[in-house]
Amino acid sequence: MPIHHAVLALLRERRTHGYELKSSFEQAIGPQWGELNIGHLYQVLERLVRDGLVTFKVVSQVDRPDKQIYRLTKAGRQELDRWLGEPFVRPGGYRDDFVLKLFAASRIGPKSVRRVVRNQRRAHLEELSGLGELRTRHRGDPLVALLIEAAILHTEADLRVAESADRRADRIAQASRADTGSRSAEQSARVRAQRATG
Repeated sequence: MPIHHAVLALLRERRTHGYELKSSFEQAIGPQWGELNIGHLYQVLERLVRDGLVTFKVVSQVDRPDKQIYRLTKAGRQELDRWLGEPFVRPGGYRDDFVLKLFAASRIGPKSVRRVVRNQRRAHLEELSGLGELRTRHRGDPLVALLIEAAILHTEADLRVAESADRRADRIAQASRADTGSRSAEQSARVRAQRATG
């Protein structure tokens, strides 16, 4: 799990506590990733401790609650090295909510498909504009700049998919109606056959 391994990487640098891990992660990855939820981070840390990849010690504080300082174990280093050695492969299949919207709109007709596409296209163009501003602001940070560039490339690809769907709106809707019609005909034939034999 990537967040687990990012935490291992941060702990490889130095021992630290949860809020410092959160801050280090957010500074390193930048605004495109979004905030790391502290509750989720502590769940990740609990699991890493349970799996023997991380240990902690409690440090008493005078004017604040005690804090836990986490440290990477030898097994944690080995797990991080193993994960870094594996290529990233998307889990089976390609799923996209936009395709589900096209599926639903195709049941209504080509105008509905085009409306969905128009809304999606507008959203992608707005996203590209915002990403362009982020790229300018974070040009000096190589990792954040790379993440923003990846987001731009993905959004441009999503925009091309939306434009392709717009060109195919009539065919998408027709195929949906033909599919629905053929299933209705099959169901009617089954009902007639059951009545004839029953």
